[in-house]
Amino acid sequence: MLRILFFLILAVVISPIYFNSPESKPKINFYWEIFLPSPANAQTSSETDGSQAQIENHVLEMVVGSQDAELTVVEYASFTCPHCAHFHKDVFKPLKENYIDTGKIRFVFREVYFDKYGMWASLVARCAGREKFFGLTNLILSTQDSWTRAGDDFAIVSELEKLGKMAGLEEDALQGCLQDADKLRALVKWYQKNATKDKIRSTPTFIINGTSYSNMDYQDFSEILDKELKGR
Repeated sequence: MLRILFFLILAVVISPIYFNSPESKPKINFYWEIFLPSPANAQTSSETDGSQAQIENHVLEMVVGSQDAELTVVEYASFTCPHCAHFHKDVFKPLKENYIDTGKIRFVFREVYFDKYGMWASLVARCAGREKFFGLTNLILSTQDSWTRAGDDFAIVSELEKLGKMAGLEEDALQGCLQDADKLRALVKWYQKNATKDKIRSTPTFIINGTSYSNMDYQDFSEILDKELKGR
């Protein structure tokens, strides 16, 4: 497990994007270097570009719900955002029972990367595959207070690995996902494109029928959904 972080050596940098944190009003200049394999371990540029393009051609969206649902809801969330954790603890479960499982809405989860810990959590959640992604996502968010405070980088990665194993992932699979440089680059590019297009400034943010909404409780969420569905 400790070798993960030694493989994460600087190669790609996220361009500055501005966000308002849920706890503060001023705009914060968000600038974070993502660490990827060193030149000694990396592929040639042509091989990397080809692999990255191949990944980007795949659908990176994580979706739950019927493809034939009348309404699509997009959530932008960070795995290290406390408000996102509260949403998935208190709101997502009844939302899934009453709207997603009944075929009324299609729910899309898009990651926002505020820090390296959120990125690692995203890679672990995606390592579980589409069928287990939302289950592992809820597990990671529900234990956010624990793994985010585990200690240093090694301790945090170790705790995330434990959660992945609880979902049935093997050590080798987790190592592969956490060291997948091409997937990491594709996710960063995908994240930047989505966040810029939808003008994301805080998490969680929800896009419902083209309108952006901030965090809300289940009652407010259901009222918005009922209004949108009634007009269809």
